[in-house]
Amino acid sequence: MAILRADDIRELSHEDMVAKRNEIRFELARERALLATGSAPENPGRIRELRRTIARINTIINQTNEKNKER
Repeated sequence: MAILRADDIRELSHEDMVAKRNEIRFELARERALLATGSAPENPGRIRELRRTIARINTIINQTNEKNKER
């Protein structure tokens, strides 16, 4: 899965953002499981990228929620 940038995430609907976040969380869990079993990861920086993408999605979800509350 490609890492999403902020502009790409903002184009998604709220439901799509939540679905993407869940999908990336599943992928992160899979990568961590591989690491825990002692196998060498294909891309060592992948876990960091996934964590940052999840944080990016959470930030944008919170920003859109705050914007909707102000209205």
